[in-house]
Order: sequence, then C-alpha cells, then structure tokens
Amino acid sequence: MVFPDAPPAVLVLADGSVFRGWSFGAPGTVMGEVVFNTGMTGYQEVMTDPSYCGQIVTFTYPELGNTGVNPDDEESSRPHIRGAIARNICEIPSNWRSTQSLPNYLKTHKIPGIFGIDTRALTRKLRTAGAMNGAISTTVLDPEELLRQLQDAPSMAGLNLVDQVTTDQIYEWTEVTDEAWAFGPTVSDPGEGAPLTVVAVDFGVKRNILRRLASYGCRVIVVPASATAEQIMSYQPDGIFLSNGPGDPAAVTKAPELVQALLNYSLPTFGICMGHQILGLSLGASTFKLRFGHRGLNQPCGLERQVEITSQNHGFALDAASIPEDTVRVTHLNLNDQTVAGLAHKTLPLFSVQYHPEASPGPHDADYLFAKFVDSMRSHRQQQLPV
Repeated sequence: MVFPDAPPAVLVLADGSVFRGWSFGAPGTVMGEVVFNTGMTGYQEVMTDPSYCGQIVTFTYPELGNTGVNPDDEESSRPHIRGAIARNICEIPSNWRSTQSLPNYLKTHKIPGIFGIDTRALTRKLRTAGAMNGAISTTVLDPEELLRQLQDAPSMAGLNLVDQVTTDQIYEWTEVTDEAWAFGPTVSDPGEGAPLTVVAVDFGVKRNILRRLASYGCRVIVVPASATAEQIMSYQPDGIFLSNGPGDPAAVTKAPELVQALLNYSLPTFGICMGHQILGLSLGASTFKLRFGHRGLNQPCGLERQVEITSQNHGFALDAASIPEDTVRVTHLNLNDQTVAGLAHKTLPLFSVQYHPEASPGPHDADYLFAKFVDSMRSHRQQQLPV
C-alpha cells in the first residue's frame, strides 16, 4: 500500500537500473550489495543476522511488517543490514508479541528502506545478472547522480566484514532455547563429569546458534575472530565451533591460520556457513562468489536418499574441485545447484555445513547436527580418560 505522507525514494543498481518507490525507515542515502531473501517469515531475524552486514536486502514476500518487531527475535544486539526493499509494508502490526512497528524500528536504527517497487522484477534481474551493488536514497533522487556516487562503493568480493561484527571481548553464553519455542532438547544430560566446554569463534554468530549449543548442555565460551589458538586452548575446550559471518571468506586471511593451528589438537570441530567455508579453506580448498547466493528457508540439501530442507544465507561457496579428496569428503550438496553444502574430515572429528541448523528462522530438519557435535565431544572426552 502507498501511504499519502510517505516521502519518495529511489533505488539505483550498479548496472544503471532505476526503481522508484516510497521511503519507510530512516531518511538518507545508503549503499551496499543488493541481494534477495525468499523467506515467507523471519524478517527481523534476517535484519539482525550479522551475516547480512554490508547488504541491502530485497524481501520477496509481498508484504513486510505484519507482525512488527520484538526484543526476543533479535539475533544480535542490532540490525546489520544496510537497507531494506519491500513491495508493501505494514505500519500497524497485529501480533501479541509486537513492541514496535517495522518502519519505526528501522528509523530507530537509522536504516533506510524503500517500498512500492516491483520486487519480482528486481529479483529476476538479480538472478540473471547476479547480486550487485546498489543505493537507496530519499535525499538524492537524481538516478544519474546516485549512480555516480555508487561507483565508489566496494565490491563484496574481497571484502572482510568479520572485523565489523565479531565480539570485542570474550564472554560466556548461558541462555537456552525458550521452552515455548523448543523443538529439541531444552537441556541435554552432559553425562559424567563437568559439562562439555565449547569455544565458539565469533565471525558474526547468531544468538539462536548459541542457545542451541547451551540447550544441548554445553558450556559456551565465545571468543573474537582475532583470538589465538593459545587463548582458545586455555579454556580446555571439548570442542570448537566456527560460526556464520559476513563478507568474502577468502578475505578473512587469519581465520584459516587459526583453524590450522587448532587442528593440531584434533578436537571435535563444527562449522556453519562462514565457519564451513573457513574450515574448508584451512583444509586446502578455495572459495568462489555465487552469482546471486542462497538466501531463504527452503534450500534442499543432501547426498543420497535423504534430503534436509534448510535455512541459508551466503553469497560464497567452496569450490568442489579444490577439496582434497584424500582427506575430506563431501557430505551434502545443495540440490538446487549442486554446490558443496557439507564437509567431513576422513580421520579427524571435523564437520561443517553451509546452512543454518539452528533454524532461526526456518525448518528444524538439521538440528540433529548439534547432537552429532555433542556426541563427538563426549566420545573424544571418553578417549582421553586414563585406562
């Protein structure tokens, strides 16, 4: 719907395409990589997912904001998207959990949005030409001038954004999945002895990932991406978790070095999304930029006879031809385009997936991976006990 008092806004893409609409959210000009997300729900989780840092997100679902926003659905301390694009927006949400409307939420966080454009045409363009830089503005309405300003925006390829989203201090996470939303263990029996200690390397971690680890009975220590192997091992971890995160994984040059140092300890290691790519890089593989990425809640992944419907958000992938077959095996493929969606080491207790098994938002098909990680840590601890 078009609100009579909504100021005009314009979206310009790097190829010169122009979309005119109306503003929702904060006034101003913002630039970033324009991508699309096909999820029918979960817009607040998307906006607060650090993996979207540096991006302007097109939501393909035709109306945004019906359920408003609330503090419980935040995946981090603030939204990380640069801007939002929608067909229609709702200014008066209808949901018992809502504490604020979406337009007011974006205004609070100084994030511009544009609505009233043909998001189907925009999505088709991004699928055909690929994700590209774009700019939203309520103050520069001349497309040619906005395009000139856009030329200075950096490309996502080669961009290290992890430093912008990683934690600046080490902390312990204790909150578990709320019982009202639990779909698996609330607290798993840690077995004999102390709880399993997981050190999570934060490349841009989501809160619900940490909640799932805690729900499985783990003591979770979160460290910045700049942490050293010595710092991590000082916590005597039973396992290492490598989180999701934004930007080009190949540009996070120190991360594979960190993981390579940790591999010497042969600890159970679980990576997702950016963590999956970093683990692959540390094992000798390489990455490449996807044309338009995978961002949605219904990405099918599997290998033989069993398929998981997964939540995904990434613009880069591991190059299958670069994976060392003598030491690493592919466990999952994205069944839409056959890109690598899962890895496992043949001799070490390491595995990773390109999707989000915590399902926030999304299906719960892959939650078993947390149980798999816990079982691996228990087995490893048992092997370390004196005979």
